[in-house]
Amino acid sequence: MVTIMGNVTMITVITLDAHLHFAMYFFLKNLSFLDLCYSSVIAPNALANFSSSKVISFESYATQFFFFSLVVTTEGFLLVVMAYDCFMAICSPLRYSVTMQPGKCTQLVLGTYCDGCLNSMLQTSLTFQLPFCSSSHINHFFCDVPPLLQIACADSAVNELVMFVVCGLIVVGTTRVVLISYGYITVTILKMHSGSRGYKFFSTCGSHLTAVSLFYGTLLVMYAQPGAVESMEQRNIISIFYTAVIPMLNPSSTVCGTRT
Repeated sequence: MVTIMGNVTMITVITLDAHLHFAMYFFLKNLSFLDLCYSSVIAPNALANFSSSKVISFESYATQFFFFSLVVTTEGFLLVVMAYDCFMAICSPLRYSVTMQPGKCTQLVLGTYCDGCLNSMLQTSLTFQLPFCSSSHINHFFCDVPPLLQIACADSAVNELVMFVVCGLIVVGTTRVVLISYGYITVTILKMHSGSRGYKFFSTCGSHLTAVSLFYGTLLVMYAQPGAVESMEQRNIISIFYTAVIPMLNPSSTVCGTRT
C-alpha cells in the first residue's frame, strides 16, 4: 500500500502541475510508473502464496518473469538516464536546455523500454525452452531464472552463461555510468566554493544515492557474480530489496533529490 500510494501520488502531482513538466520530473514520473509495475507484477501473487494457494501455472510463471525482467532492466537503464540528466543540469547547465529537449527525453525513455524488452525476450526464450523434471517445487516468492534452472533436466550451462554475461554487462555498465556521473557532479559542486550549495546537494541526494546503491548492489550480487549466493534462502532475502524495498523507497528519495 505504501508503494502504491507513494508512486501514484508522484505520478499524479507531476502530471497535474504544469510547473513540473520538464525533463527531471518526466524521468521521475516514469520511475514511479516502473515502481508501480513492480508492485503489480510481484506483490499480489507473492501475498496470495503466503496466505493461501501456492500454485502457479507454467504460463503464468513465464508471463510474470517476462514482465519482471522487463521492469527491472528498464529501471536500471532509466536510472542511468536520470544520472545523465543530473550531470547535464549541474556540470553543463548552458547546454542543458538544448540537450534535454522534450523530444530527446522521450527518445531516451523509449530507449530504456526497448532495452528492457530485448533483455526480457532473450532471458525468457532461453529459459523456457528447457525441459523440466517432474519436481515442480520452486523455492522462491516470485518467478525468476535461478530457481527454475535448478529443476531443469537438460544442461543449463548456456543459460547460466548468457544470464551472467548479459546481466553482468547491464548491471556493471549502468552502475559505472551512474557512479561516474555522480563523481563528476560531486567534483563540480566542490569547485563552486559555495558551502551551502554543496551541503544542500549532498543532503538532498544522499537518500536517492542510497536507494540506487541498494538497487544495483543487490542486482550485482544476484546476477553478475556466479556462485556469490549459494542458497535459495539467501536469494530470497536479497531479492526482497529490489522487489519490495526499493519501489517503496524511491518516491521519498526522489522527492528529496528534487529539492536541489
